[in-house]
Amino acid sequence: MASKPSEEKAKQSALSYLRAWGESPIPPTILATLITSLHARPPQLLPLSFPPVLLASTFLNLYSYTTDSAGITAAWSGLYLLLARRRKSEHMMQKFGTRGIVRGATMGVCGINVLAGGWVYVTGEKADEGVIVR
Repeated sequence: MASKPSEEKAKQSALSYLRAWGESPIPPTILATLITSLHARPPQLLPLSFPPVLLASTFLNLYSYTTDSAGITAAWSGLYLLLARRRKSEHMMQKFGTRGIVRGATMGVCGINVLAGGWVYVTGEKADEGVIVR
């Protein structure tokens, strides 16, 4: 006979996993790391403007502004996804080399961030603005 907690754990839906991803501070940090690894050498200024914003989103998330952080992460991940989608690799080996795999992982994390962060932002509750927590 299955116990009650294991049944509840088994019944977690995809939306609960999406909410957990969107409320976590780890995905924007991973995305900032991947973007930096792709664009640090040679330095490309426009793509390198994304990691500081994503790290600021992580900072907000750690200070319990999860809904706002999810919205910022979703917006900036979507913007990076649009910009990265425009680049095309010329040869087949460029798609499956180390840089191509990192680029694919970056775009995958961006896509998940857009879905999860957007879901958390749309369905999340905002904390009282103007209340100072000490």
